[in-house]
Amino acid sequence: MYPRNRHIRLNLLAAALGLFVTTAHAQAPKQVSPVVKINEAAATTPITATPLRGPLTMLSGSGGNITVLNGRDGKLLVDAGIAVSRPRVEKALAEISSAPPKYVIDTHYHWDHTDGNAWVHDDGATIIATAGTAKRLAVDTHVTMWDYTFKAAPEGGRPTEVLTANKTYHFAGQTVEVRLLDPSHTDTDLYVVFKEANVAALGDLFWNGVYPFIDNEHGGGIDGMIRDNDAILARLNDDVILVPGHGPVGTKKQFKDFRDMLVGIRDNVAALKKQGKTLEEVIAAKPTAKYDAVYGQFVITPDFFARIVYEGLK
Repeated sequence: MYPRNRHIRLNLLAAALGLFVTTAHAQAPKQVSPVVKINEAAATTPITATPLRGPLTMLSGSGGNITVLNGRDGKLLVDAGIAVSRPRVEKALAEISSAPPKYVIDTHYHWDHTDGNAWVHDDGATIIATAGTAKRLAVDTHVTMWDYTFKAAPEGGRPTEVLTANKTYHFAGQTVEVRLLDPSHTDTDLYVVFKEANVAALGDLFWNGVYPFIDNEHGGGIDGMIRDNDAILARLNDDVILVPGHGPVGTKKQFKDFRDMLVGIRDNVAALKKQGKTLEEVIAAKPTAKYDAVYGQFVITPDFFARIVYEGLK
């Protein structure tokens, strides 16, 4: 279902992080931020188009996955990827059809999903997002775990349609349901359901087959991620096609497996933390070991994910 060069992309990103996230507080020489390395990889990584159902396609290779709903008069995108991928993303969009982009829905504020907003806006798209995403894109934001300060998005890259409640759109023969979430991956999240096609774009609430980053510093947390995933699972049809934030196109079962992994590791880390163990001791205890063969082979290493969970527990 997913092309072979997926593995090339995963290896590029994993190599980009290097040893940056393998330990919690290693006193190693200063490393280049993984954001810089990931941007360098995105500047040359091919864009792959994966057909979904009906007029929907997933584009991968520009940071987060991009969902494209193609209509006669334009395209609706969920997320916009990293800006340096513009030439290849534009080419991939043109290969779907000549219709221009009309809407972009941001699933959350992270740069690998919103950095392309400005150029898609220049091509004619209205940008839609939560109030949280609009707020974060309007100011400089430092992410400590990535050792990087993201500059405020240019005016054209900021949402002009700001959602404070769920909203339904009708576009290209699809009922497009935009559903806002409580703080989970971040405090800016939403997801999108294309009702007739039975396709859902989940943003970074779902990383298919890999450990996720959870932005504890900006409102996220493991417990919120689990709660929101439970709520999403309860609303999905069994044969839904899922576009994750990262990884290949997924199924409801794969999403449930991902949720169960989050619960298992959360419970392991919480039990160790309750015993009074330090972060270093928790990492040394390998609380993710049961899941590492499936989820531990990507950017977020097992030790780094244990750190994320530990620091996100209240």
